[in-house]
Amino acid sequence: MARIHSRRGGNSGSKKPYRERAPEWIGLSKAEVEELVVKFAKEGRRPSMIGLILRDQYGVPDVRQVTGKKIAGILEEKGVAPDLPEDLYSLIAKAVKLREHLGKNSRDVHNRRGLHLIESKIRRLTTYYRSSGRIPKDWRYDPETAKILV
Repeated sequence: MARIHSRRGGNSGSKKPYRERAPEWIGLSKAEVEELVVKFAKEGRRPSMIGLILRDQYGVPDVRQVTGKKIAGILEEKGVAPDLPEDLYSLIAKAVKLREHLGKNSRDVHNRRGLHLIESKIRRLTTYYRSSGRIPKDWRYDPETAKILV
């Protein structure tokens, strides 16, 4: 798949092995995995970090195979989902860090362009999430209020 902001084609990535159900060697049940997901979410962890913790510390290779739902779906069902989707949140955090860097290094033109590209991705994602109802219709990205979000 091609890149958004360059003319280069992308590299094909590795694929997960196709498997219909969870392996037999997983020592946790569906309810236990869901409890762990909710516990880590209440501690303030994002869904990708929850997946890494479950994989590395608890030996759960894929939450979706065990529970039949993705981590974000479990969080929405239990009512502890973050108010912003994770990809949008991470782009906003990246933009905030880059703005801080540009505040100290004002002549860094390469990262200034990077900031423009990141903010255009943020705007593109917000229009998608507004239309799909994942964020409120009146939500707007503002660099000054983004510092508060992150």
